[in-house]
Amino acid sequence: MGQPLNILNIGIVGCGNIIAQYLSTLPSLDTLRLVAVADLDLSRAEAVAADLPGVRALSVQDLMDDDEVQLVLNLTIPAAHAQVALQAIAAGKSVYGEKPLAATAEEAAGVLAAAAAAGLTVGCAPDTVLGTGTQTARRAIDDGLIGRPISATATMMCPGHERWHPNPDFYYVPGGGPLLDMGPYYVSALVTLLGPVKSVIGAASHTRDSRTIGSGPRAGEEIPVSTDTHVSGVLIHESGALSTVIMSFDAVATQSANIEIHGETGSLIVPDPNHFAGDVKLRRLGDDSWETLPVSGGYVAGARGIGLHDLAATPAGQEPRAGGALAFHALEVMESVLRSAHTGQLVDISSTCPRPEAVPLTVLSHAEALTHSG
Repeated sequence: MGQPLNILNIGIVGCGNIIAQYLSTLPSLDTLRLVAVADLDLSRAEAVAADLPGVRALSVQDLMDDDEVQLVLNLTIPAAHAQVALQAIAAGKSVYGEKPLAATAEEAAGVLAAAAAAGLTVGCAPDTVLGTGTQTARRAIDDGLIGRPISATATMMCPGHERWHPNPDFYYVPGGGPLLDMGPYYVSALVTLLGPVKSVIGAASHTRDSRTIGSGPRAGEEIPVSTDTHVSGVLIHESGALSTVIMSFDAVATQSANIEIHGETGSLIVPDPNHFAGDVKLRRLGDDSWETLPVSGGYVAGARGIGLHDLAATPAGQEPRAGGALAFHALEVMESVLRSAHTGQLVDISSTCPRPEAVPLTVLSHAEALTHSG
């Protein structure tokens, strides 16, 4: 996105499962330099740093106090997202977090307000929306291949993350659940494709009071469930398009496309928004079959962490594509779907955000080193 690019020094807080996916990407991006890692359990940070020459293992506070760190990559659990982000901002550092931006929209608003007051930048996953899958679909919509968009469906059905995750507790407490865990991928993609949402209607169920961990040292342990595990919602976009969203930790499987977009003159099948790539298929009005569209937008061979590159390459004063405004809007949308489910009423969305700028087809200098991780 133009040369030369400044190098942004990154410090990671949180050395859990997700860090491996970021570490497979960050060394390949010449706009970023990882300088330190931290965790409440210092031994975990030390184990990560041992395999990364030049990267220091620090306590969380020492990382925040380190002048070399310019941006904190927040990979903590959702309940700690706001606290760590505010700590980073107070230390004069920009922050990029795993999704969701915070456990609640109220907490997220505090993060954005603090960053704005300090003149710092907030970015947030998912950055999968910057990959060739979602961006090729975006290009097709922008080029008018389906005419005026009318509706969309977004479906994520699985039996629950406790089957594979060794410490799945946070998926089953407020701030977790299928909507707040997986919904950010889908809602962020829908906003990228169809624009912001003005109101929502929701319904939800909570089918079991406990789950059994299926792997790791805690296999067989029962954990409590205190959040909705099957959620349906209708998102009413400012454009007038209607998106129907189904997110479940209670189902076995589905053959539904992850996302479908329907317009007056065509329909699109959009690949899994939890991945960066995948085939985009178009069926035009009057055709009797689907065609696979050529890749026409997005970061080629993108992987987790590409949002940090995009942030580093964003001109000062401009909102990153995977920025705080989109993350906050998506969080408010999801929170409002749950509120509607519990009240039985339509809920208006108070926030909005610009439809993020499209990503032109972009091959990075080290694209061959990146993976299509999800």
